[in-house]
Amino acid sequence: MTHLSNRGKLQCFDMADVRLGSGESFEALLRRFNRQVQQDRILAEVRRRRHFEKPSEERRKKAAAKRRKSSR
Repeated sequence: MTHLSNRGKLQCFDMADVRLGSGESFEALLRRFNRQVQQDRILAEVRRRRHFEKPSEERRKKAAAKRRKSSR
């Protein structure tokens, strides 16, 4: 699914897709789904978009992350 964000950028949101294999239990399917969601960082994206973030806040957080990464 694609749509335009409030800033006019085209963004794509993919759903985690898992299919039930033959002889696979629902619990195993659910574990694979949860792993897929974590790998795709879907929940992190949802938490990040929970509240509107001003562009200045985005820049400040990005700069702080860059400083943290370069200090390693």
